[in-house]
Amino acid sequence: MEHTQQYRPTKAIIDLQAIRDNVHNLHSYLQEGVQIIAVVKANAYGHGDVAVARAALQAGASILAVATPDEAVRMRQHFPDVELLVLGAAPVSFVQYASDHQIMLTVFSPEWVKQAKLVQGLSKPLLLHIKIDSGMGRIGVTSREQLLDLYKEIQTTENFVVDGIFTHFATADEEDAEYFDNQVSLFKELLNALPNKPRLVHAANTATALAKDAALQFDAVRYGISLYGLAPSGYVANILPFPIRQAFSLQTEVVHVKKLKAGQSVGYGASFTAKEDCYIGTLPIGYADGMIRKLGGQTVLIAGERCPIVGRICMDQCMILLPRAYNIGELVTLLGAQGNDFISIDEWATKCDTINYEVPCIITSRVPRTYNNE
Repeated sequence: MEHTQQYRPTKAIIDLQAIRDNVHNLHSYLQEGVQIIAVVKANAYGHGDVAVARAALQAGASILAVATPDEAVRMRQHFPDVELLVLGAAPVSFVQYASDHQIMLTVFSPEWVKQAKLVQGLSKPLLLHIKIDSGMGRIGVTSREQLLDLYKEIQTTENFVVDGIFTHFATADEEDAEYFDNQVSLFKELLNALPNKPRLVHAANTATALAKDAALQFDAVRYGISLYGLAPSGYVANILPFPIRQAFSLQTEVVHVKKLKAGQSVGYGASFTAKEDCYIGTLPIGYADGMIRKLGGQTVLIAGERCPIVGRICMDQCMILLPRAYNIGELVTLLGAQGNDFISIDEWATKCDTINYEVPCIITSRVPRTYNNE
C-alpha cells in the first residue's frame, strides 16, 4: 500500500466547493446548450488534476482538456467515459492509444495526418480537432489554403474524423480589442470556409467567456484560470459577471522560535540584521517547495497578523519576523484566509513580477495537496 502519512506540516489545501461554485456560476451564465471544457492541464494548474476534474464534472463541466498525451493517459485512467481533449501537439506514436480510448487530438499539419495514416488497425475513429492559429503564433493553420489542405487530408482517411475546430485568443484579457477582433474575424472566415461544420466549435478561453460577446461561446468554452477562482487579468477582474473564489490555500507551522539580539543576522549572506531585539520564527517551506526567493519580504499570516519573511529564503526553510514569541506548532497561512485577512495568489504574483497562473503551478509536488469539501 502506498505510504500517505504526511509528517511535514507544509501543505496546500484545495477547496473543491470553490471549484464547483466557479463552474456552476459559469454554467448559469452561458448561453443555453454551450458546454464547459474544464482545463485541467499542468496538474490542474497545480491544484491536483483528478480531484479538480471530478469536482468540475460534478458542477456541470462535460469535457476535460489537458496539454499533453501523458496528462490525457492519466485522466483517462480515472475518467474512462468523459470526453477528453489534448490541446497541444501529440506524436503519431500516441494515435493508437487515442483511438482505442477515444481521446480527441489537436491537429494542424497535413504531414502529421499522412504519418498517422500509417498506423495500422485502429479499432475506433480517431477524433481530431483542427487548430486555427488566428494570431497566437504557436500551433495551428493560418490560412484558408492550409485549412482546406488539412481538412481534405483528414476527410480522405478512413477512421479519421474532424470532430472539432478551435482557436486561442492572445489578448482577450485586455481592454483594447483591436487585435482580438482581428483574430475573431480570421477564425470566422476560416470556419466558414469548411465544407461542413464539425461537431464542436470552441474559441472562448476564460477571458473571452467572461468579458466578450456571447456569440463567441459557440458550442463550448474552455474554462481555465477562473475555474480556480482567479481572474485572467486586472481588467477582467473589474468586469466579472459573477463572483469567483480562490480555491488554493498554502499553510505550514512554526517549527522554531528564537530571540535575536540587535545586530545579529539571519540566513544566507546575513542579509537581514536585527535593528533591535526581536523574535524570529522558522517555517519548514522553501524554494524547493516553490516558494521562490523573490518572495523575500512577503508577509504571512500568523494568529491573524501579518509577519514578513526576512533573510533569504532557503531551499527547505524560511524565517519570519514575529511580534512576540509564538508557540511551536502555531498555524501559518502563506496563501488564503486567516482571521479577518486574506493573502491572494494575485498578491504573490505581484510580488514575484509574474501572473497569477504561474503561482500555483510552481508549488512543487513535494507539497502535498489536501482537499476540503470532497
